[in-house]
Amino acid sequence: MTAAVRSIPFVRFSQALLVLLAIVVACSGAVRAADASPGSLAMVGFELLEDHPDAGRHDAQQARLKLIEDEFRAQIQQRRLYTLIDNAPHQALIDRVRGGVEFLYRCPPCLAEIGAGAGAQYVAVGWVQKVSNLILNVNIEIREVSTNRVALVKSVDMRGNNDESWIRAVRFLVRDMDDRRRANPRYGL
Repeated sequence: MTAAVRSIPFVRFSQALLVLLAIVVACSGAVRAADASPGSLAMVGFELLEDHPDAGRHDAQQARLKLIEDEFRAQIQQRRLYTLIDNAPHQALIDRVRGGVEFLYRCPPCLAEIGAGAGAQYVAVGWVQKVSNLILNVNIEIREVSTNRVALVKSVDMRGNNDESWIRAVRFLVRDMDDRRRANPRYGL
């Protein structure tokens, strides 16, 4: 028997061992990432973009923005996607920065300032784009504070301008974030 023929089982064994080692390394990294505590998140709220503002619905729309912010926070907390920062100690900063721009979501440096001031790793802002009372969408953007890198952007279309449709859209958005994080532990980070 030649040396080449005798080495074939050894080559196969070496290849199998390398594959097994690669699987162990990959799994241990995923387990460490899944076990790590979630990053801290400052959520600055939701804003409303209306193509056709209706003064008669202004108060109801503002109440819905607060409603979906509370739901977003509750869903993020429940699913442990991020550790939420309490806005109360930082409200003056948020109000000052928000007062200087039309929309926070259009001002990445503003978001970075709020996130840094709150001591958060990430900062989130949401907005609802209202084309009509039938056609709307909910959007969220999460940025890494230290680099100003966009960590996540999501959008969900909804039909109907009522509390139920707004809540349903936010729940779907967060549920999808959670599903994707389970598949990829670095999703949104």
